[in-house]
Amino acid sequence: MTVADLLDMPLLLLLLPIVAFLYASVGHGGASGYLALMSAFAFPITFMKPTALVLNILVSGISFYFYYREKKFRWNLFYPFAITSIPFSFLGGYLTVPTFYYKVILATVLFFAVLRLVGFLGKEKKEMTPLNLYAALIVGAVIGFLSGLIGIGGGIILSPVIILLGWGTMKQTAAVSALFILVNSISGISGFLLKGGVLPESSFPLIGIVFVGGFFGAYYGSKKFNSVILKNVLALVLGIAIYKLYATA
Repeated sequence: MTVADLLDMPLLLLLLPIVAFLYASVGHGGASGYLALMSAFAFPITFMKPTALVLNILVSGISFYFYYREKKFRWNLFYPFAITSIPFSFLGGYLTVPTFYYKVILATVLFFAVLRLVGFLGKEKKEMTPLNLYAALIVGAVIGFLSGLIGIGGGIILSPVIILLGWGTMKQTAAVSALFILVNSISGISGFLLKGGVLPESSFPLIGIVFVGGFFGAYYGSKKFNSVILKNVLALVLGIAIYKLYATA
């Protein structure tokens, strides 16, 4: 895959910043979206994995910056998930499960999360519930393990969990998810590079394109969008992930 090959894919270059915008607006890095697009355009796996991780780091970092600047980040909502997620993501990376069954199960779980977010399975709690430390540690470990298995940052699983349990508002969840994705993605790319992997130089133009979408998505998500819009956008993001999982199962 060369830079010239990328320039011959105008549709891809148009869709990437849109995906970055949508994911960044809810504090996500977008790895599942990037992987879905690259898979649709028949990119080699050696190009897809490191590129998606780097783009994930970039967009989640931008998202965290804007949400943190708007004072939406809560440390006590982040660290219980992170301290168990990071080591368990390494464990998940060493294990394998049948791809078809795992993707179907995960997509089904996300489908019910979308139904809950759009009101079909009950409304969001109007009052926040204090975070249960032990439950959060377990959730972090499970999400970290699953993230290691499928190679994403884990925010797409963490966000609906926080919202549905009433542990944080939409924007607090976006801020926490952004940093959660950032640290897990850095861990993933570090392992990839330590094993001798190389980031393709031809992926560098994609970094600039995705930066634009991620920047504006994070800006408008942290400042302009209200919670109702963010809830609907999050449901849309999860819907994109569900489609990607079923389509590639």
